[in-house]
Amino acid sequence: MLKIMTFNANGIRSAHRKGFFQWFLKQDVDVLCIQETKAQDHQMQIDSLALSGYQQFLCSAEKPGYSGVAIYSRKQPTAVLTPLDGLWTSEGRLLGIQLDKLEVYSLYLPSGTSGDARQAIKYQLMSELKSWMKSKKDTPVIVAGDWNIAHQRIDLKNWQSNQKNSGFLPEEREWLTALLADDWVDAFRVKNQSEGQYTWWTYRANARANNVGWRIDYQIMNQVLQSSLQSVHIDPLPIFSDHAPLSMVYDIDQIGIKI
Repeated sequence: MLKIMTFNANGIRSAHRKGFFQWFLKQDVDVLCIQETKAQDHQMQIDSLALSGYQQFLCSAEKPGYSGVAIYSRKQPTAVLTPLDGLWTSEGRLLGIQLDKLEVYSLYLPSGTSGDARQAIKYQLMSELKSWMKSKKDTPVIVAGDWNIAHQRIDLKNWQSNQKNSGFLPEEREWLTALLADDWVDAFRVKNQSEGQYTWWTYRANARANNVGWRIDYQIMNQVLQSSLQSVHIDPLPIFSDHAPLSMVYDIDQIGIKI
């Protein structure tokens, strides 16, 4: 079995101070995909963030205190993967590792909530991501992370009032629908079709206590992996960030992947 967790830390040092890694080390996770580290490489490599028993891999943003993705792996990968360049590397938005035939990526798509310019950049990166994923659909791949899109009405509490807001725009939702129609699978929904399953809550208006949230964190796998999916789980508590960790267990042995 292979357990993969994805978590937008909204500042990995902040999440660490809130006890995230102390909690994480009790979860028996094989691969941890982190987004929004908000830290440079030298800050990530201090003892408290370089976990014993895990290999640490980083793609930090050039801008200090901004974006950044990381992967912690108990298994030694055969390769570290940075398949897209430009903003993907300068803003620290995509990083992968190869484990036998399996590729696991930590993804952080940008938000467009700050205005039209960032929304245009989001669309640009969505287009580049879709083209790259099209080339990978026959390879065992899991793209885990913060996609900054709620796919369907079931994926956010207040869908009616958010139809003109970034993260639930028709163009974003249609893009994700088209991606999933092209041999990719929203792994969480394979096992859980319930309402009220969210991974992000604003800090305002007691949103988390009232479960007024969005499901914007995903593990997207290609169909070759679907039969290996065993379980899915969101951990809304304890609170380490405005996001919750999302974990999935895969029986990779049954599809011939040996790690």
